[in-house]
Amino acid sequence: MRCAICKRPVDLSPANRFRPFCSERCQMVDLGTWASEQYRIAGKAVDETEHPDDDLSREALKNKRNLN
Repeated sequence: MRCAICKRPVDLSPANRFRPFCSERCQMVDLGTWASEQYRIAGKAVDETEHPDDDLSREALKNKRNLN
């Protein structure tokens, strides 16, 4: 198996504490890529201004107003 970052061969034995990467450096590069949201999963576009639960929250707020 090859390291996903630098493409060098990877030791997959338990002796390599950075597996599936070849080194701590490559492991940290991968973590940084995830943290900066550079990895993407394909899918349809999502409108981030609305959330499916927003409708439930509006309904709960409306019901609360009606009780008072």
